[in-house]
Amino acid sequence: MLVETVMTSPVISISPSTTIAEAARLMLSHRISGLPVVSEDGGVVGMVSEGDFLRRGELGTQQKRSWWLELFSGQGQAAEDYVRAHGRKVGEVMTKGVFTTNREASLEEVVELMSRHGIKRLPVVDNGKLIGIVSRSDLLRALARALPGDDAVVSDDERIREAIVAEIAKQSWGSGGLVRVTVRDGVVELTGTIFDENTRAAARVAAENVPGVKAVNDQIIWVEPVSGTVILPSDRK
Repeated sequence: MLVETVMTSPVISISPSTTIAEAARLMLSHRISGLPVVSEDGGVVGMVSEGDFLRRGELGTQQKRSWWLELFSGQGQAAEDYVRAHGRKVGEVMTKGVFTTNREASLEEVVELMSRHGIKRLPVVDNGKLIGIVSRSDLLRALARALPGDDAVVSDDERIREAIVAEIAKQSWGSGGLVRVTVRDGVVELTGTIFDENTRAAARVAAENVPGVKAVNDQIIWVEPVSGTVILPSDRK
């Protein structure tokens, strides 16, 4: 799936000269937690988010450093902290050096970038101009659309079983065919022997994700590999 299929466009954006008060009101009125900051030619020059408004003098939450930290960080850092706490324009408090993406990037690339750098949204640019934004909420909406609905069905038990077996076989934890699957009237029974307790939850999830499954009955036995202790599923103890 590509970015252009999930991104929000057109985008609500602001300029570096926008006041902090205007930016805050805009975010509140549209119920968004961050805004791209664009220059006059449409290029992305920063992002401003709720996090940029946390350390503010008006709230009494400005950064306060001990004297020895100020000694090591220097006057430059103290001056920067002052600007972020008291600046009146977005350009004075925004986060610069923003990561961006493009409309043809995959969602896998987007998620990797978000995870690696701890960011919640990515401006989407084309020829250096802002054309959209993709956020965690956009990914959540895409997930909701992709998940099968409750009314999704598979025509018979054998097809359900085949789908579950195929999904388990594709996974590294499912190699060796240790988990056996039977299906009757849409109810799945998992049996077999495993040597890692995490495999139990993985097998259950694999079954639950197949359309047509009504319930999953776990009868898998876990053998602890070090001690050889046999642990039965909870409903058989």
